Amino acid sequence: MNYSQDDENLSLTRFESMLKTNDILFFDSSEFENIIHHYLENGKIALAKRAIKLGLEQHPTSIHLRLFQVEILVIENKFAEANDILEMLHNLEPTNEEVFIQKANVLSKQDEHEKAIKTLLIAVNMSRTPEDDSDLYALIGMEYLFLDQFDNAIIYFKKCLDSDKSDYSALHNVVYCYDFLNKNEEAIEYLNTFLDSHPYCEVAWHQLGRQYFTIKEYEKANAAFDFAIISDDTFVGAYIEKGKVLEKLKHYEEAIENYKITLALDDPTSFALLRIGYCYEKLGQDDFAIQFFKKTVNEDALLDKGWIAITKFYMKRLNYQKALYYINKAVNIDGDNVLYWKLYATVNKRLNFLEEAERGYKRSLELGNYEIETWLNRADILTALGEFDAAIFNLIQATEFYPENAEIEYRLGGLYFTLHQSEEGRFHLKNATRLNIDYSFIISELFPQLENRPLIKAIISDSNKNFN
Repeated sequence: MNYSQDDENLSLTRFESMLKTNDILFFDSSEFENIIHHYLENGKIALAKRAIKLGLEQHPTSIHLRLFQVEILVIENKFAEANDILEMLHNLEPTNEEVFIQKANVLSKQDEHEKAIKTLLIAVNMSRTPEDDSDLYALIGMEYLFLDQFDNAIIYFKKCLDSDKSDYSALHNVVYCYDFLNKNEEAIEYLNTFLDSHPYCEVAWHQLGRQYFTIKEYEKANAAFDFAIISDDTFVGAYIEKGKVLEKLKHYEEAIENYKITLALDDPTSFALLRIGYCYEKLGQDDFAIQFFKKTVNEDALLDKGWIAITKFYMKRLNYQKALYYINKAVNIDGDNVLYWKLYATVNKRLNFLEEAERGYKRSLELGNYEIETWLNRADILTALGEFDAAIFNLIQATEFYPENAEIEYRLGGLYFTLHQSEEGRFHLKNATRLNIDYSFIISELFPQLENRPLIKAIISDSNKNFN
């Protein structure tokens, strides 16, 4: 018996009214199935369990209600209880494919993916329609994905498409597998074959364009996205991807047109706004560029690329005060974003706000940015601030990541000599000259007061002689 949406709503209303009044109303098993399905779809597990309990009290022999019970037990990781019910159901209906599907589900949840696949293959032999086959092939494909067996997954996702050409989820999965295996040419070949028989499939054209984009065949990518748009002129994703291709081809005006179409078709996306800003910047239209960069952060204040774009825009134009204003706003929104702190440090350094710059480099390191430049910049600022011990400690930490690094060693040598710790200074300076004499200018640049010391001149001079 088929139920309309109105019938389902009426059943739900009656069921929820019954729960409130504690009256016992009768529902046929199909009504219970619809009620339970609704609750599971909406994540209302407790109500689903209540409906299953009442349903089984009224229809104790219902296989479908028992299968829903198994589904709940799997959600709750009660696998032994689920298996007990499935064994009972198998004895009652040994050819019920749904029983095997749920058995496979239990096995999959316990990471028994090979066994799950074998169980699903038994269900395939029992299935009665191509639609059933398609669903089962999709489940098998997913099990192979869990096993990282992408070639096998491709086989079964293709079988899904053989059964149901409109299964775009399977099409996405086929392409995903090819992507993971870096088999772009094979993906292109498959998609072209698919399109020979489905020339108006916008999803396939879109995926084909993305493959061409990956291998930098931009003209072919552009053509593929055009066909996706011809197939569906409201396909926002195709306009976005076409915009990206046009940027690569340096056709910035056309890229802007495509991004702007997406703004008209759907709610504005921060990605499209940002790309429009970059295109205007490439065209030298600074007013429009900054306008769209600002729209980007207004649309999504958590998108770091937006704040970084604005900050770098002003940095390129040497307007460090405005750059600082915007990077400060960014840091206040997300104080754990290492990209923000690196820019914060750079901008403050350009403005000669050394203490703030040092704070930025320190925070970058705390957040895991261990690039050599971060360690060196922080050390140089600490040195300029007269924080010699802190600079030494910073550089010693850096040696854990960059042992035998000449730039670090010259700095340590200079710092130890500055603190009149000549033995340590001699050790590090000799080590530095041994590693790379070309960096000896660091002493005169960062420690000009040491440049003419006889001991330091002798170490560098001796090293030059040995090198020559």
